[in-house]
Amino acid sequence: MDWIGETVDSIKSLQIRQVLTQAVSLGMIVTSALIIWKALMCVTGSESPVVVVLRIVVFNVDGREIPIVHRVIKVHEQEDTGEVDVLTKGDNNYGDDRLLYAHGQLWLQRHHIMGRAVGFLPYVGWVTIIMTEKPIIKYILIGALGLLVITSKD
Repeated sequence: MDWIGETVDSIKSLQIRQVLTQAVSLGMIVTSALIIWKALMCVTGSESPVVVVLRIVVFNVDGREIPIVHRVIKVHEQEDTGEVDVLTKGDNNYGDDRLLYAHGQLWLQRHHIMGRAVGFLPYVGWVTIIMTEKPIIKYILIGALGLLVITSKD
């Protein structure tokens, strides 16, 4: 438990100028990430990626807080409007995901698609679920990371 005392002493020894410098550095990191995200949205013309059959996508249904990761089984493009409708299915499910969609919704639209899978990390999705169900854990984690950034010497 000696590291707690060292951390408290480190925080007490900080001067206002150091705290402000670290806070500005943290703000620059966050805003840089947001600027890159918005620039990519402008370059690609949308928030969501191009969807192809058999690709695994992350989508969020109206009325549900937690995103779902399932495989695309059908893509339907309307010729007159150019809108793309997507139907998904979980790999271990017998039928499509229409039961998971909002009441009366048969297809996912582009704004429901949040991204597509590019890798596989088992059990990492549980972190999202835990932080959504227990927001205090999310706030503690963000606070701890912010404290680490502010108290770092670099």
